[in-house]
Amino acid sequence: QLVESGGGYVQAGGSLRLSCVASGRTISGLAMGWFRQARGKEREFVAAINWSGHSTYYADSAKGRFTCSRDNAKNTMYLTLDALKPEDTAIYYCAAHRSGGAFTDIVQSPPDNLDWGQGTQVTVAL
Repeated sequence: QLVESGGGYVQAGGSLRLSCVASGRTISGLAMGWFRQARGKEREFVAAINWSGHSTYYADSAKGRFTCSRDNAKNTMYLTLDALKPEDTAIYYCAAHRSGGAFTDIVQSPPDNLDWGQGTQVTVAL
């Protein structure tokens, strides 16, 4: 089970730190990622991280503002959101690949190959 937390309401330019904790399983060895879905839009990729945390990959909208990291000892992945914009408003979901450890496994795999959390709402006001 993956459980996200850390979402909330923030003014434009503010910051948030999202967490994704895995329970009942270990995330060691598995690639993980963040996706988001705004109201009325399809879910989109935000960031991915490889099994060790040494390699990350970001959507263009996230580059330079968001930072994905992980602590395998705590079975937790993070997404730090800086310089938030109203267009970042969405439900943010974490995902873990079921077997792959490369960030490309997150980016290229169909949704059914990933395990998903329930999401956490991020709202950015002007």
